Amino acid sequence: MSQLELYQEKTFEEIKRINDYDQEYWSARELARVLEYTDWRNFLHVIQKAFEACKNANNQAFDHFVGVNELIETGKGAQREIQDFHLSRYACYLIVMNGDPRKEVIALGQTYFAIKTRQQELSEDQKRLSTREEMTKHNKSLAEAAQAAGVKNFGVFQNSGYKGLYGGLDQKQIHEKKGLKKSQKILDQYGQHRACGKPLSCHAS
Repeated sequence: MSQLELYQEKTFEEIKRINDYDQEYWSARELARVLEYTDWRNFLHVIQKAFEACKNANNQAFDHFVGVNELIETGKGAQREIQDFHLSRYACYLIVMNGDPRKEVIALGQTYFAIKTRQQELSEDQKRLSTREEMTKHNKSLAEAAQAAGVKNFGVFQNSGYKGLYGGLDQKQIHEKKGLKKSQKILDQYGQHRACGKPLSCHAS
């Protein structure tokens, strides 16, 4: 097994948690240990830099860095409260990218997340392609049905369909709202954020 595979199986995916809503998250305390930070205050500094990077990318940082208090056992049945964060995968990515590059585990993490991010981008592209293919088939069937029903101007008919899907916006208005060029197709941009052109999943947990 390569170091990268070992990193994936033993130092990141293994500590992933699932909440009551079936959403994945990571404990900052556990991630700190994995990334070989022995001083929580030093790791807090990395979290803060990652948090600022999240905000600067126009994301809702508090959705990715959720502050919580955890109870831990201190011996003889006693407990005490400690600070922690529930982190999204995106938050973990930002933390690793802002970590100490001299640590081997950080370097491996940066490679791991670069690969995972690329895989996700490919997945989003595949989703858009699949959706466009389905919509092409649907539009063909719709055109045949419209022709059989005696519709004379299918372009106007199709534009009415866009209005129904996009809150009354016609094809031209949708292009303007999404910031698309004339040569770009609306369906090619399915699932992308209009401001940055990135998949919508990049702006979520």
